[in-house]
Amino acid sequence: MKTADEVIAAMRGKADEKQREILMRFFKTGEGEYGEGDKFLGLRVPLTRQIASECKDMSRDEIAKLLHSEWHEARLCGLLILVAQFGKLCSKRLVDDKEAMKSRDSIVEFYVENAERANNWDLVDLSAPKTLGYWLIMPSCYSDEEKREMVDGLATSGNLWKERISMVSTWGALQKGNPSFTLRYAEMHLHHPHDLMHKAVGWMLREMGKRVSIELLRSFLTMHAAEMPRTALRYAIEKMGEKERQQWMSMGKE
Repeated sequence: MKTADEVIAAMRGKADEKQREILMRFFKTGEGEYGEGDKFLGLRVPLTRQIASECKDMSRDEIAKLLHSEWHEARLCGLLILVAQFGKLCSKRLVDDKEAMKSRDSIVEFYVENAERANNWDLVDLSAPKTLGYWLIMPSCYSDEEKREMVDGLATSGNLWKERISMVSTWGALQKGNPSFTLRYAEMHLHHPHDLMHKAVGWMLREMGKRVSIELLRSFLTMHAAEMPRTALRYAIEKMGEKERQQWMSMGKE
């Protein structure tokens, strides 16, 4: 499949009404909820992945059409295509290749320009770490400062989904052993009002403790546990022993 219309037609042909209703409840599409107004066809993620795998060479213009579709699964498909295209440029042979750098930069620029279209937590979580997150620690035509400025722009945007991208993208860097972005954006979002961000902050801190250093996590908690939202704190300490979890929770906000 080469066009967005072909993808959406294929998805419509596999629509599942029962699954659509389940997804609409699960992703909080009701009035006043965070996913208000989002529309689903009722495709499970593995099926959307399968469709995306048939579109790895789709043009940027056609991907843009998917990202601006009213259908949640179409937007996810567009994001998964970007993930695949970015991943193709990350082989050892291409890591330091100048043209590959430019292409990776271009994908990330496009991703950030369309970040508001990743407008639910699954869209963010399935795309941000393997595009923006990996890019943060890979050779690029951008300086480290310019990279931080780009993610800072998302973090301070006032848009929930862009803010979640800034936090969850740091998982990509954590997988390569770099905790600096997680620490930066965990502190930046520590007092965010939304529960979805509390979960994102706690999740990334937990991953930092698992993948990089449990002592680094303990150091962060020593500084911030008393002011952290309880949800963030619970997520951050989830893999610790029961006794230590109780100690940290006793320090947290009521």
